[in-house]
Amino acid sequence: MPRKAKPGKKYKLKTHKATSKRFRLTASGVLVRTKGGKSHLRRRTSDRTKALLSEMVPVEGRKFVKRIKRLAPHMK
Repeated sequence: MPRKAKPGKKYKLKTHKATSKRFRLTASGVLVRTKGGKSHLRRRTSDRTKALLSEMVPVEGRKFVKRIKRLAPHMK
C-alpha cells in the first residue's frame, strides 16, 4: 500500500527503466523503437536483413505512445 503524500508535496515520478532503454524520443517529438531479433541465431540470416535490423522504427498507434510516455515521464 503506498504511503500518503505529505501536505504540499508531490509524488516523485519514477521512470520504468526497461521502457527508457527500449524507446527514444527524436528532436521532432517522434517516439522510435529498435527492432528485435538481434541477439542470437543470426548465422543463416543474410547481411541485408541484419543491416535492416539496426534502424529505428517509429512507434505506431496513439495508445502505445501514450502508455510509453506514462511509463517514462522524463524521457528526452
